[in-house]
Amino acid sequence: MFEWIAQHKAVLTVFTNLGTLCIWLVYAQLLYWGFRRQRRPRLIINRGKQKDINALCIISNMSAESIFIEYIIAELETNRGTVVMDVTDFEMQYSEGESVEKDGERPSAHDRPLAENTRQGPLGSGDFLHIGTFDGLIRRMARDEGIEMEGHRPCGDLEFKSLTIRLIGIYGPEDMPIGAVRSFRLQDNDRYCSLTPTSWDTRRLASRRERRQLRREVQKLNSTNFSVSSSFQQAEK
Repeated sequence: MFEWIAQHKAVLTVFTNLGTLCIWLVYAQLLYWGFRRQRRPRLIINRGKQKDINALCIISNMSAESIFIEYIIAELETNRGTVVMDVTDFEMQYSEGESVEKDGERPSAHDRPLAENTRQGPLGSGDFLHIGTFDGLIRRMARDEGIEMEGHRPCGDLEFKSLTIRLIGIYGPEDMPIGAVRSFRLQDNDRYCSLTPTSWDTRRLASRRERRQLRREVQKLNSTNFSVSSSFQQAEK
């Protein structure tokens, strides 16, 4: 046996080196996959506290680093068209007993703490925030579009079909934006309106093509001061 090994020493050395190289390649691939997984941005959009439209819309950051939330876009699909609204900033609401300034006017948004004005800002790793209830988002969009409501449902033959939440943000030190989107199906069950996710998970928008599209969208949103757009058609009277 030792004679055979001595005779084929060169061949065995080649195979040994090839085996060692394969092991190191597999090990390097595992390290790369682990590093890539750790660096991969991940935002989750979900409902919380309840299962109908009164549920809170919760945004969680499951990435290894912070994500700066830049835009939160809501899209309400109806049987007469779609309403798209930037819901990043809060609606300014004042209670009856709230104090006024010396000139008799309500305090402006600039006088309020930043966290009370906008949801824009960094979301740390493992942190979450909520953007109000789904019902509140729907009512805000309906109010802006002039849609009359009767309880949880729109008046007349108008039907709400789905509500889509889309996020645009910046992940850590990266330059290109990343995004996340999830849709929820709305179904009127007489006594309440159910809210059912159309997919089991939030869809990531993190490929190169999607991130280029997000960058163009951010440039458009910034240049037009986008607030709301609509293809909704009012019923003829």
